[in-house]
Amino acid sequence: MTEYDAAADAAQPEPTAAPSGPAGGVTPADAADAARLVSFGLQPKLLPARDVEYAELLRRYRDEPAFARLADAVATGLGLIVLEVSTRAGMAVTAAEDSVFAVRMGDYARRAASDSADRFLHGLAHLAVAAMAFPRPEDLADDGYIGRVTVNGVDTFVRQACARLEERAAEQGENTDPATDAPGLEAAWRVYARRSATGATKDARRLAGSTTGIIGKAVAFLVDSGFLQRTGDESGGTYRTTARYQLQVRDMAAGAAMSELLALGVVPVGDGSATLLPPDESDDLDLVADAGLPFHS
Repeated sequence: MTEYDAAADAAQPEPTAAPSGPAGGVTPADAADAARLVSFGLQPKLLPARDVEYAELLRRYRDEPAFARLADAVATGLGLIVLEVSTRAGMAVTAAEDSVFAVRMGDYARRAASDSADRFLHGLAHLAVAAMAFPRPEDLADDGYIGRVTVNGVDTFVRQACARLEERAAEQGENTDPATDAPGLEAAWRVYARRSATGATKDARRLAGSTTGIIGKAVAFLVDSGFLQRTGDESGGTYRTTARYQLQVRDMAAGAAMSELLALGVVPVGDGSATLLPPDESDDLDLVADAGLPFHS
């Protein structure tokens, strides 16, 4: 080697390692970790407290803004909406309407029942569970609030609402048998009130098409989706809400149908039993115009 070559080599800067991680640019490993976090979010029953890897990825999301943006971008690309990322809820996501992960409530209803009236009742059951689990705005706003419902309690609550609607229809002299496709609760109460609560079988089991049978299917779906946890068998089945369900109900709370149901003033605040609030004469009980129920189509 000549003196020139040696001098040239000495003048060259020492090579440095390529930066890695969010601070120095996104790496394939970061992208894989972000996708892994989103995949955890798609497992609604998985809790961060029970999975070390999940908890570590949540820590990265909290402490590394670039990693958080990457995870959000992965979710967006999959058609997912991030509701919350926290230790209590994990990475709580919901699917946009055009997402491949979207669970169409109408599809659920068609699987649960072939009859259009039954699909209507499934929608009412889901609406009633949500209203009964979080009856006040402050319940939805309080991250520590846990709602409790029972199958029989939900059924009793809906029947009480039906009685209120029937009384009002009689006072207003409305047609006692309107078109079945009319929107809102006015059409629903007649269908629900005429349906047996349990049906009749030789071994006293509730029929699938009975109102408690329909509510039972609804809460089972919510359990499978990570929204409710079963806590006992009393009153047809007792359940408690999860953080994910609270986030979902927050998203739907402004809907006309839920507002209409809450406006009836018969939603109890308690442990999910069948005890109902007495009607308050000061309540404004006007129905929301054109309020529709889920599963109606």
